[in-house]
Amino acid sequence: MTAQNEPQRRIVVGVDGSPSSLDALCWAVDQARTRGAVIEAITAWQYPVSTGWTVPIDATEDIAGIARKVLDDAITQVTGPNCPVEIHPRVVLSGTVACLLEAAQGADLLVVGSRGHGGFVGALLGSVSGHCVQHAPCPVVVVRHSTT
Repeated sequence: MTAQNEPQRRIVVGVDGSPSSLDALCWAVDQARTRGAVIEAITAWQYPVSTGWTVPIDATEDIAGIARKVLDDAITQVTGPNCPVEIHPRVVLSGTVACLLEAAQGADLLVVGSRGHGGFVGALLGSVSGHCVQHAPCPVVVVRHSTT
């Protein structure tokens, strides 16, 4: 198979604007540059829900637009004006885990940050990264934010 017929290498990275997701995106950009891959940067969002409560939604609130701004700002913050790799940003109305696992189908790598706010603060894996590690169809890299 020639290089022209090979499928494009793809790295999926979850981005929510948190420091650990920015670190994950930065790591993914470096890895994509090394591997000659493109990045699919994904932000997932859902309408706020609470069991037993009605959560008021301002009809003028553009949640998808806010999510897109978070994603665009994260990409700009990490790469600056001259991004060294091709990035395909995607904002998806879905649960984070389901969205990332679906996007990881056929990917070379899934990269996520670990905020560690589930269960025990400071735990190695958060709930999203833990689910991704257990269920992803490709290798997963969990990038932890360093405070130093």
